[in-house]
Amino acid sequence: MVSGPHGEQAVSLKGGEPTYRMLVEAMSEGAATLSRDGAVLYCNRRFRELLARPPGKVIGIAVQSLVAETERGRFETLLADAQKAVAKAEFNLLRTDGSLIPVYLSLNRFRGYKGQALGMVITDLSEQKRVQAAEIKQTEAMHRLLLEHTLSAQEEERRRIARELHDEAGQLLTALLVGLRTLEDTRKLADVKAQGHRLREITAQAIDEVGRLARGLHPTVLDDHGLGVALSRYAAEYTKTHNIVVNLALNELDSSNLPSAVQIALYRILQEALTNVARHSGAKAVGIHFAVLATAVEVAVVDDGCGFDVKAVAVSSHRLGLQSMRERAAMLGGTIRFTSQRKGSEILVRVPLATQPLAGPGST
Repeated sequence: MVSGPHGEQAVSLKGGEPTYRMLVEAMSEGAATLSRDGAVLYCNRRFRELLARPPGKVIGIAVQSLVAETERGRFETLLADAQKAVAKAEFNLLRTDGSLIPVYLSLNRFRGYKGQALGMVITDLSEQKRVQAAEIKQTEAMHRLLLEHTLSAQEEERRRIARELHDEAGQLLTALLVGLRTLEDTRKLADVKAQGHRLREITAQAIDEVGRLARGLHPTVLDDHGLGVALSRYAAEYTKTHNIVVNLALNELDSSNLPSAVQIALYRILQEALTNVARHSGAKAVGIHFAVLATAVEVAVVDDGCGFDVKAVAVSSHRLGLQSMRERAAMLGGTIRFTSQRKGSEILVRVPLATQPLAGPGST
């Protein structure tokens, strides 16, 4: 029975085409016919399965009573909207055991039955929600590991700095102090000059050592002269330290066009990439190539090392450096891609510049 402007009327679907009924019954999605006020006039097998109810417990029941209590007002609004046009929304349906099942409902007015009936298609979202939950859980786990890695790296960095300050800068300052005391007792002018020269050398060494430690924490050249100069200096120091040739192709990159956040992120990504090359690849040379696009900047890092299993490393908790690189690129809305073969690897970083197009070579 459906309610209409002329009172209640009996509506029967028995005259429907058998083929149509077979098709509806075979659907992988739930399907139902509703009265204007939401009562179930007909439903297919899949809809009954979703609710875990036999046919006699579904026909005639108001869909409002099958929707989670907190969502019933919203369902009434959906019913009203469906009188005019297709209406769609996500809901949670109540099963007989009291559990909730997430579904996507699509309602539309039937042209027949003088507009007194609605067609409803029900899509089960349970599996989709479980994929989303699994992805969220995996992402959270990776974030926890990354945080642990970051904190561990910070603590290790503090230990390294403390050790180097004591062993290098501390020793030099101690030697400087001893030399100054010796200078007080020196009587001959020639000896004073020689000692002064020696103390200047020690002081220069101490300044260089403190500067090296400071650059490791944050390269001031990045602030003063931009990404290009900072990378050039880092590449030179890297080659000297690891005996790996770095071919840096800036391609007339104008650092002044790059926001500070982009410069810092790219510097740290490339720093991590070169660190990984030195630790794991056994490479003899590595190339860094910049490409300035209209609204983005791309950087490729290519080495001639032994390569690595990209898929295995992607899920490994021991190579969080790659995850850190992904995080830095993602924070800027960018992407990073790792490819590797038996010989050689490539990292491609792309960072969009949404504010304004970059000025390319030769532009004013």
